[in-house]
Amino acid sequence: MELLSKISPEQPVLIAGPTASGKSALALEIAQQQGGVVINADAIQVFANWRVLTARPSPEDEALAEHLLYGHIAGDAAYSVGHWLREVAPLLQGKRPIITGGTGLYFTALTQGLAEIPATPPEVRALADQRLAAEGRAALLAELDEQSRQRIDPVNPMRVQRAWEVLHSTGKGIAAWQDDTPPPLLPLQTCFPIVFDVDKDWLNTRIARRFDLMLQQGALAEAEANLPDWDPSQLSAKAIGAPELIAHLQGDLTLDEAREAATIATRQFAKRQRTWFRSKMKDWHGFAP
Repeated sequence: MELLSKISPEQPVLIAGPTASGKSALALEIAQQQGGVVINADAIQVFANWRVLTARPSPEDEALAEHLLYGHIAGDAAYSVGHWLREVAPLLQGKRPIITGGTGLYFTALTQGLAEIPATPPEVRALADQRLAAEGRAALLAELDEQSRQRIDPVNPMRVQRAWEVLHSTGKGIAAWQDDTPPPLLPLQTCFPIVFDVDKDWLNTRIARRFDLMLQQGALAEAEANLPDWDPSQLSAKAIGAPELIAHLQGDLTLDEAREAATIATRQFAKRQRTWFRSKMKDWHGFAP
């Protein structure tokens, strides 16, 4: 591969891209040919309770190269970019890291630094959950300070809620916290950063094909195992396809309807990822499979 000839075997590698684009396969190829350990940078692949549905590397792939930070967090646990950054920090001192995933915020925190914002108290989180459900995103957005409102993604309810929680619990806007950010763990100039730049139609075809493959590989059985403890408010429940398959098991959707809804949700998610990467990763090496 021409790309590999440009990468020093000693250089840390970052691989970002939308879901279903082939990031994990590229990371494995680099690890096999040049050496290194593959480290997860996907917010949902950290959870133990969804393997098939989150397209975590297979046991066969894991046998070919060391993989870290995959499936090691309980499904009912909280997890954030701060958790991930604390876990990845000591790994940067070991084998050459090949960090891959679709969570852009993880890469930004890694290469630009992360504001050390205090944890949200449970009672503030509960109030935010309640208000978001009852009043919607716009109500919380309206109460943010102007600087924070301009900086966050205003259509992302999780980002809006997080900014509201920070302001409510600390009295200081999330933008002000971000401006007081410590140095990054892995500055971008020390890495070889790769971002997948793929054709929309090509990716949509892969998304549809991959969800069918997930069903063949046991995604429905995985959903059945999660059904007794299903809690849509948990972060692990954000796995795309999980709400749709659970709805099928609860009798609210046929399997065909669940498949179609999950495929649409995945396409929409991939579109948001592509938009984010093109906005934030202009200095990365573009890669088209």
